[in-house]
Amino acid sequence: MATKNNAAKIIVVTSGKGGVGKTTTSASIATGLALRGKKTCVIDFDVGLRNLDLIMGCERRVVYDFVNVIQGEASLHQALIKDKHCDKLFVLPASQTRDKEALNKEGVAKVLNELTQDMGFEYVICDSPAGIETGALMALYFADEAIITTNPEVSSVRDSDRILGILQSKSLKAELGESVKEHLLITRYSPERVEKGEMLSVDDIKDLLRIPLIGVIPESKSILQASNSGEPVIHQADSQAAEAYKDVVARLLGENRPLRFLDVPKKSFFQRVFGG
Repeated sequence: MATKNNAAKIIVVTSGKGGVGKTTTSASIATGLALRGKKTCVIDFDVGLRNLDLIMGCERRVVYDFVNVIQGEASLHQALIKDKHCDKLFVLPASQTRDKEALNKEGVAKVLNELTQDMGFEYVICDSPAGIETGALMALYFADEAIITTNPEVSSVRDSDRILGILQSKSLKAELGESVKEHLLITRYSPERVEKGEMLSVDDIKDLLRIPLIGVIPESKSILQASNSGEPVIHQADSQAAEAYKDVVARLLGENRPLRFLDVPKKSFFQRVFGG
């Protein structure tokens, strides 16, 4: 199996439920690490759908993909796409035309080994599909760390709990008697809706999942705007979501950052009098 450089980290971004912002998170965290000087590769494990290249703005530059490399139809050098904004960031897109079963442990191990051993990548971010199908299990299997992405709603949190069980039973680290380091990331968080009782609070989610919290990404129109323009949201100036992702990256790198954007903003005197 993969005998990677010990300093390199393979981080899976995962969830039990679809539509919680995994690909947005993978793109922004990979970008953030590269902006901090870390040589980073982000891999799309969602064979058959492929969205990471759209969010990274490189969909027109895809010639070869992850499955082509696994099946020996292209080299890793041919398939990797260098990011337009960051010299240290590379994207390995998924195949849109293959079956999910095209991924296998030996092939994935070989790719990860080449990235971390031969090509000197310090971080490999694995953008996992939702649930527990083949692509998701492959993305989870080799992880050193996992970012469990959840929305503040009961069904999303419950499905995330199921993924935690799989991480600690079906990963390579579990087979070796070790554990995957887990991080909780809450996305689409709205303090106003929490205050109205329409969403679970951060404390509710922490109580249910009982893993360390690495960040809270506020609900933000800038995330949709960024996705539509093919640019990870972390690049956006004056965006709370971008700032929150920068905080997550800093924490991944071992820095202490206070949590932000958890409270309802206090209205000024004029806002209270005149509304808005």
